[in-house]
Formats: sequence, C-alpha cells, structure tokens
Amino acid sequence: QLQLVESGGGLVQPGGSLRLSCAASGFRLDYYDIGWFRQAPGTEREGISCIGSKPGRTMYADSVKGRFTISRDNAKNMVYLQMNNLKPEDTAVYYCAAVPLQVICAPNEYEYWGKGILVTVSS
Repeated sequence: QLQLVESGGGLVQPGGSLRLSCAASGFRLDYYDIGWFRQAPGTEREGISCIGSKPGRTMYADSVKGRFTISRDNAKNMVYLQMNNLKPEDTAVYYCAAVPLQVICAPNEYEYWGKGILVTVSS
C-alpha cells in the first residue's frame, strides 16, 4: 500500500525553524517528483516547494524562497522541508505529495498525498 506520512509540525514562534519530514512506504521515491503543499483555512492548497526525480530540479514559491529548503534522501525514502524564519502567514496544514512523472509544482498534478500536518507560527 502506497503511503506518505508527514511529521515534524507543531507550534513555533515567529522567526523560528521547523523541519518537516515525509516518509514514503509501499513504493520507492527515486522516480517520483515530490512536492510540499500547504493549505490555510479559507484558502486554496498551494504548492510551496517541489523537487524532481532528477538532480537540479527544485522549485520554490516566492513566499518561501530564501527561507525554505527542500531535499530528498532516496536511500531513506524520505523528503524534507527545512523551514527557517517562519512567519505567522506560514501557518497552515502542510502536505507532501508524489507523482511518478516530471510535473509542475501544482496540486492537481500530484497523485499521492499524505494526510497533512499542522504548522502554527504564533507568539
């Protein structure tokens, strides 16, 4: 059974850092594009960072560029999102997703989804 599970969320003060992890099971991530998406209450799900199956393909939304870093460890079947200098507007449910294709970083392009994890940035 193909599964993605996010971890590492929680409550953090503005300016703080968190590292989200996405663990894959039931399939190998090597040939999948992986994305991190988020959805705040009352908003649409947005793509914030994606990484391709081939080296050198990464994408960041303007809102997180310079603060967030996506990485993958195919040997561990894991994907990470390092989030620094967090802001209250980063508060959302964060999802990882996978697709066995080379796609743009948009939610409707992704096939497999985790259940999401809440990140709250507040003092």
